[in-house]
Order: sequence, then structure tokens, then C-alpha cells
Amino acid sequence: MLIAHKIALDPNNVQSTYLARAAGTARFAYNWALSEWKRQYEAWKADNRLPKPSQAALRRQLNAIKRERFPWMLEVTKNAPQMAIIQLGQAFQNFFAGRARYPTFRRKGVHDRFTLTNDQFDIDGSRLRIPNLGWVRMRETLRFTGKVMSATVSRVADKWFVSITVDTPDSSHLPKAENQGAVGVDLGVSALATLSTGETIPGPKAHKALLDRLRRLSRSLSRKQKGSSNRRKAKAKLAKLHARIAHVRSDAMHKLTTDLARRFHTIGIEDLNVRGMMTNRHLARSIADMSFFEFRRQLEYKAAMRGGVVKVADRFYASSKTCSACGHKLEALPLSVREWTCPACGIVHDRDVNAAINLKNMAVSSTVSACGEEGSGRARKSAVKPSSTKQEVSFVPV
Repeated sequence: MLIAHKIALDPNNVQSTYLARAAGTARFAYNWALSEWKRQYEAWKADNRLPKPSQAALRRQLNAIKRERFPWMLEVTKNAPQMAIIQLGQAFQNFFAGRARYPTFRRKGVHDRFTLTNDQFDIDGSRLRIPNLGWVRMRETLRFTGKVMSATVSRVADKWFVSITVDTPDSSHLPKAENQGAVGVDLGVSALATLSTGETIPGPKAHKALLDRLRRLSRSLSRKQKGSSNRRKAKAKLAKLHARIAHVRSDAMHKLTTDLARRFHTIGIEDLNVRGMMTNRHLARSIADMSFFEFRRQLEYKAAMRGGVVKVADRFYASSKTCSACGHKLEALPLSVREWTCPACGIVHDRDVNAAINLKNMAVSSTVSACGEEGSGRARKSAVKPSSTKQEVSFVPV
């Protein structure tokens, strides 16, 4: 299993300059290869006798001309330009497979990074050795054991990080889920998550909390003369604030998903149409501040690492409008209504808690039905016994 550990670096001024130069070299090689790819592809369409462009051919082409045309590339590790072109090839593979858009040129100061293969760096405790640079201090040691595959050095605002990919034999470094039963999780704007147990987890809302400062720094940057030293300083301040917002949001998301994966074996969530929700101009900023997609991504891989399972409800599943007690479904339920009374059984529901309970029931029922014959759990038996279904998982929640 491939797993990455992102660690902050503590370089001195000379090392920071080298890292920035290596990231710039990788960016230049990526953009050069993308330009050449476009030119060679147009030539191939005009004359099919010419070879089609590929990342391997572009790497050989760059190696043949870099000593004469780009001698400054030799001042940094050879992995910086080579791995950038390999990443371009992967980007085109994703594009042709329909998984991504057409690759675009990289911009300076936006995701500055370069990648090292496992034969080009060493790790010794809290130190990282980079070719042509030497040992760079890391803020912590590598947590995972296994075969080190690669390392990507990146810059966020004024901080440098290294993401080390390790091929671990299994996830035995994590204990299994405590299996406190199943849980449903309803995501929202006022509260980040509401659990079927009645727990409410408020979101940090970092962007909203720092919005005034963000506006002030943005106005300050717009007033600076382009190319001036003051504009560079103002841009650095704004980047640091954006990084702080992202770190606060990421910290809260990791704590929540780790807690859920640690406590519960079966977790039910919704398949939210985040892109459609973002079209609501009244809620778009708050929705973006909650990171719904990142919640699902983290929860799925963390639950799998602990032996758990995440069940995702259909996008049109009426979790809020359905009574969790009797199953009655309302015709409509506006967002402004936070509590409602079931007209069939008379129970008063909190909108979010009711949705979470329905998601929990969905997760339990789908898990039991996927395990085979009816009666292999606590679900109520029906009048007609259903036929067996294909096995998907080999556990029954208790």
C-alpha cells in the first residue's frame, strides 16, 4: 500500500535558494515539454510519418540540448527536469482517459515543487539528503516503515515541505476500528458534521474568521506597483494568510475523519453534488469553507486502513425529508426549516440528526443485504425471503 508522509523542512538561506532554483528548473522543463508536445503533435497530424510526441522522447531531447542551451539546469539535481516531464506524460494519460483536463503551463509561485526518485535521496532520522545540496533538516522523522518510493519537495507560502511516498506491506501500524457500531454523518454549513449519535461537530470556518484580514491584505497588494519590492512583500503576507486558512481547515478535517475511522466500523455518508451546491451565491463561500469532498476522500482511505467501510447514499436519497421512525417522506422541506414534525407518527425531528440516522440505517441495511441471506443480522424479516446477492464484504455489524 502506497502512503505518503508530508514533513516540514527547516532549510537555511542557501538551501532555500537551491530548493527554489530546483523548483524553477522543474517548472521550466514542464513548460518546455508542454510547448514541444503541442508543436510535435500538430506536426504529426500534418504528416503521419513523423513520430508522435511522448515523455520518453522529450526527455531524451532535453538531455541532448540542455548542456548547450540550458547549462543552468546542471546546477540542480537531474531529477527536477526529468520527473517534471514524466509528470507531464502522466497528465496527458489522464487527459486522454477522460480523468482530467488538458495540461496547462505551470506558473511561478503556484505549487512550486520538484520530485526525486528513491535512488537520488537519503533519509537519516530527521535529515534529508538532496543531490548537489547535502543534508536538510526535517521537523520530524518518517513515521512509516517500508520501501521509500519517491519524495516531492514543495513550497507553500514561505515554507518548504517534503512528501515522502512509502510502499508499506500493510496498515498494521494502525489499530483496527473500535467498532462502536454504525454511524451516519450528515454534513452541513452551520455545523460541519452531525452524527446519528446526536453529536455535533462545528466547523472551524477559517476563511470566514479571517475574511476581514484577507480583504485588507488583498487591497494592500492591489495598490502596490508591479515589480516593486513592496509588492513582493505584500504578496508574501497574503500567501501566508491563505496558507494559514488552509492549514486550519486541514487540521480540523484530519481530526474529524481520524476520529470517525477510529471509532466506527460502518459509516454512512451522502453523495453531495458540491459543484451544484456552489452555484448558490448565498452559500457558496460557506460550502467551500467546509471542504465536503476532502472529508469524503479522507474518510474513505482512513476507514479502509482500519478495516472499516464507508457506504455512500445515492445523490437523490431524501435523508432529511424521510422520517427515521416510520419512513414517511415529506413532499418538500426548505433549508430554513431546521425542525419538523412527522405528520404520520407525530415525532419531532431535528433536521440534521434525522438525516444522520437515515444515513446510518442505509449503511447498515446495504451492508447486511450485501453479505448474503436475510436474517444474518438484526434487520427485521420481511414476508417474502429475498434471494442471495453477490458477496461484497465478509462481516456483519453487531
